[in-house]
Amino acid sequence: MHPRPAPATRWRRAFAAEARAERPDLARLCLLIGAEADPALDDPGMAAARRTLDRLAALLPAGPGCPRAWAAAVAELLGARCGFRGRPGDYQRLESSLLHQVLRRGRGLPILLSVVWIEVARRAGAPVYGVALPGHFVVGFGTRGVCAQGACGAYGGCGTGGVQGARGAYEERVLADPFGGGRVLSRTDTQLLVAGATGAPLDAAMLRPVGVLDIVRRVLNNIRVWAATRPERSDVALWAVELSLLLPAPADRLRYDRAQLLVQRGDFRTGAAELDTYAEALAATDEAAADGVRRQARAARARMN
Repeated sequence: MHPRPAPATRWRRAFAAEARAERPDLARLCLLIGAEADPALDDPGMAAARRTLDRLAALLPAGPGCPRAWAAAVAELLGARCGFRGRPGDYQRLESSLLHQVLRRGRGLPILLSVVWIEVARRAGAPVYGVALPGHFVVGFGTRGVCAQGACGAYGGCGTGGVQGARGAYEERVLADPFGGGRVLSRTDTQLLVAGATGAPLDAAMLRPVGVLDIVRRVLNNIRVWAATRPERSDVALWAVELSLLLPAPADRLRYDRAQLLVQRGDFRTGAAELDTYAEALAATDEAAADGVRRQARAARARMN
């Protein structure tokens, strides 16, 4: 991939509008991120990617039943038949964070593979959602419904950690790891993933479903992490920050990060002006830190000659 010569303002407007929609479209937002990275991705390319998701969803069996059955069906299709999964080397590739490339290659980061799982399963009617475990994104399948005893080979229903209620209603949640081909995670598996990433025990809050915009923020943050170790790709870091700023309620720190990147890329005047703006906002809570940012702004202006 080559650096994008100038911001694609049409894509940016579409991204901002979609992010503020009543029900943001996860696939569209991820494809618009891809358009920012890949000048070859155009409207027909995005439409083709969406048709791929539709085609994959059509290959799933109609209403396989309880959440564990859904998880198994999606893993059989996407993981076993289509070969979607991840490898350690995928963390070194920008393509691993771009939905259209993940659909083409069948490889990607855990969160982008999870986006494929979510979008395909959702189209087929599955009760699916994203779960942002620390350091490793996975998907959850689950809803409150009726699961007949032994329907999918498990006594008393098919849940791991479900609670059986009156009249056979069963609250079941099943986690699956798309990076591992869709393998279902036991509680011990999940605890080990969290411990490996943080050294901390599994907390129930870590298992909560995350929304579309939270997923998109994490995708963009992953792209920034990728670019941070590659100074020659500050262009990627810059557009990832700028897209993050288009999401609702962006963190003030992102404005500082953008200013720093502008200075790094030689736009000293604009970077210094944005550092001053950030310093003004920061002064309300931390005057000492604001002074430090003002000094950075002066240093940036000193480099203009």
